[in-house]
Amino acid sequence: MKVIATYNIKGGVGKTATAVNLAWLAAQEGAPTLIWDLDPQGAASYYFRIKPRIKGGGKKLLQGKRDLDDYIRGTDYDWLDLLPADFSYRNMDLIFDHGKKPERQLSRLLRPFRKEYYYVFLDCPPSISLTSENVFAAADALLIPTIPTTLSLRTYEQIVQFFKKNQLDMIKLLPFFTMVDRRKQLHRSIVDQPSGMLEDFLDTRIPYNSEVELMGVHRAPVVEFSPASLSARSYASLWRDIKKRLVSYSP
Repeated sequence: MKVIATYNIKGGVGKTATAVNLAWLAAQEGAPTLIWDLDPQGAASYYFRIKPRIKGGGKKLLQGKRDLDDYIRGTDYDWLDLLPADFSYRNMDLIFDHGKKPERQLSRLLRPFRKEYYYVFLDCPPSISLTSENVFAAADALLIPTIPTTLSLRTYEQIVQFFKKNQLDMIKLLPFFTMVDRRKQLHRSIVDQPSGMLEDFLDTRIPYNSEVELMGVHRAPVVEFSPASLSARSYASLWRDIKKRLVSYSP
């Protein structure tokens, strides 16, 4: 089982769109895939037409007192399941903090899925917190969508510094440019002439495209309702890049 998290401290950078489209692509290959919507806003759940709510709240689920299998829902697509969001996830830090090895609680919860799913995607809330540390520990790859702007790059640098300071596995970090608008000079200069840490970015760039915004209207991945669009083709290319990295990282 490969655990792939879409994460950034900054909101509005395309984390959920990335998780939803890549999970769909993985499932279309016949790989049993689960997407866990960890964001209390529940956008991934909304896209898959599933109510973002855990019956009885998420506290006991996150504490391991309830079987996660009981809350997994099938989507409209073969091989693709979803564990919905719940508004109680806003207290996830407090819940994890009361368990043993608090930064390893998410890994423990995911352990039973090893034989059930080939891929697990985690759609993460924008924060740097105990929940984030759980994600860092559980994930095999941390996808970091980054807009080519000064502030967004600064946020990526903060993630890198956190990993270095805490001696975390830097090889997990898979940053890529998203919402790239080549009409903007700043975007062009950053993506066309990367330097320093930007050289570690994946080759694929996700363009700024109105098709992605229509996911909320269609309540479906753009790779499903508009497969020939530039955005869909870009996500397919990104998924190929990621799979190559995952293979190269495997022991």
